[in-house]
Amino acid sequence: MAKLIYSAITSLDGYVADEDGNFDWVEPDEEVHTFINDLERPVGTYLLGRRMYEVLVEWETIVLADQPPFIQDFAEIWRAADKIVYSKTLETVSSAKTRIERDFDPEAVRQMKATARRDITVGGLDLAAQAIKAGLVDECLLFVAPIVVGGGKQALPNDVRLKLELLNERRFSNGVVYLRYRIRT
Repeated sequence: MAKLIYSAITSLDGYVADEDGNFDWVEPDEEVHTFINDLERPVGTYLLGRRMYEVLVEWETIVLADQPPFIQDFAEIWRAADKIVYSKTLETVSSAKTRIERDFDPEAVRQMKATARRDITVGGLDLAAQAIKAGLVDECLLFVAPIVVGGGKQALPNDVRLKLELLNERRFSNGVVYLRYRIRT
């Protein structure tokens, strides 16, 4: 059975984007990006909201020859994975191995977890909140950046209570702290 994993880079005060929607402060440096690549390598499927897909789809067309090895590595990981984009408005996708679903169906995701051979990640705040509220998320991976932005889009939903078990942590030289939690039922 595959795990469903929610991963986010967040400010110290819990936001993935500030009040203006900016998230330029979340771009990982080489050390953090290489670590994220190793976490993403076992992922077989990305479940993405439309906005998250639109941010990540650039990995489909990035010219690899111009990029450092850790960027090339992530692009290859992205391209190898299946992608499901949940959107009522997106008409077409511009990446391979990608399909659109109009509605988030928790039962379909449960079945996907039961039959998948590789882990699944969920990305995008609204989609992740739906998966968390449905009790589908097995682990939360948080990369806490050394910045306070004072408001914006929260990394975790307000109206849910979760018991968490810390599985792993790591501090990076740029001040980012990685926290891996299992959601306890």
